[in-house]
Amino acid sequence: MSIRTNIEHINKLKNEAAERSGRSGDDVLLVAVTKLHDSDEINEAIACGITDIGENKVQEILNKYDKVEPVRWHLIGHLQTNKVKYIIDKVAMIHSVDSLHLAKEIDKRAAQHGVTMDILIQVNSAEEESKFGITVDETEQMIHDILDNCPNVRIRGLMCIAPYEDDPEDAKVYFEEVKKQFDQFADIEHPNLDFKYLSMGMTNDFEVAIEAGSNLIRVGTAIFGNRDYSRKMGE
Repeated sequence: MSIRTNIEHINKLKNEAAERSGRSGDDVLLVAVTKLHDSDEINEAIACGITDIGENKVQEILNKYDKVEPVRWHLIGHLQTNKVKYIIDKVAMIHSVDSLHLAKEIDKRAAQHGVTMDILIQVNSAEEESKFGITVDETEQMIHDILDNCPNVRIRGLMCIAPYEDDPEDAKVYFEEVKKQFDQFADIEHPNLDFKYLSMGMTNDFEVAIEAGSNLIRVGTAIFGNRDYSRKMGE
């Protein structure tokens, strides 16, 4: 199947899942995950209506940035503090903030560029040792710590990666836990707190995530096909 056909199919499923949760499909942003896919594939997706793309690694953003048509870039993978400086002026949002130390580095680099950087706090609701992110119980304190220490950072919401389940319905409980946290802060007025995005759901489970309240899904394989891990586009 073509990239266009895949995107059309995902949008159909996205719209149906949103309707089941009492919302419109337009309320859910599709971020195309482009890890290990080249600029030609990305540009084809953009030509098919994709407005936002997500990359896991800083080096891939740097390698592709000037070869890709205008689009909003998201850093969705684990971010090391020593690499923040390379993408602070290139991405629209960083999804994977999981420590005050990282938030302070983002704040420092944002100040140097005269920008306010949008971030999401990554919550590991399943508390999987193999995944990054803070626990559900740590979320409130993390939000307050960032607000108190990082004037050049704006918290736009939360991000979650649920455990892979053969039956995606089994992942819903993890999404629902993060949605509860999201709702606690959704209506708070603060210049550096604007909870707009709940980033949950990937190829295997995005429909369940939407039903649980997600309004931003990160889909790669279902758009571009399986990744070729022999490609070396940067670490």
